[in-house]
Amino acid sequence: MSNRSDMKGSFIIISSPSGGGKGTLIREVMMTMPDIGYSVSYTTRAPRFGEEHGREYFFISKAEFDDLIAGNDLLEYAEVHGNMYGTSRSQTEAMLEQGRDVILEIDVQGALNMMEKVPDLVSVFILPPSFEVLEARLTARNTEDVEGLALRLRNAVNEVAQYERFQYVIVNDVVSTASRMLGSIICAERQKRIRQTASIQGILDSFARAKHTFAGDNHT
Repeated sequence: MSNRSDMKGSFIIISSPSGGGKGTLIREVMMTMPDIGYSVSYTTRAPRFGEEHGREYFFISKAEFDDLIAGNDLLEYAEVHGNMYGTSRSQTEAMLEQGRDVILEIDVQGALNMMEKVPDLVSVFILPPSFEVLEARLTARNTEDVEGLALRLRNAVNEVAQYERFQYVIVNDVVSTASRMLGSIICAERQKRIRQTASIQGILDSFARAKHTFAGDNHT
């Protein structure tokens, strides 16, 4: 029987423009696949309403962020909309070594950086149904002033153009449908031969032993 602990987990990065809904989809998937690990990123931005330190992000100062960079404690980092974001090296690598799949919610700039550093990761781009829908979502969120909203919309135009760099694309129109698609991607990645080498070795060994049993037998 396949055992997840026999395999190194998949590193799955989920990216989209601000307001694309990546966080919502990740929460939906993790409710149905609780064995998945979530890599909590560091950021220097202030928490939004309802966010908790250590759950959505580790909210830290710029000086603390600089210390993480100096200590090589980040897999990647980038400045986005005037704030710093970075991925914990130790937390992510520990979960992967335990055989857990790890999801990372990441901005597009950070995702592109991560692709260069971790070539065997799984990349998923969440695409909003249209620019108008994205604008409506960001406006309804009411977390940015007029200038901040304009900056995110302007960046979104450039970020959407990067979708071709990703292995998978999901259009986030209906959350329940999009979250099922994301779950299906994770399940498919788990079945790839390269991710099951250790877990199926016992099965292959049993057939190798059987081969010796039939040695000299001319029947097939």
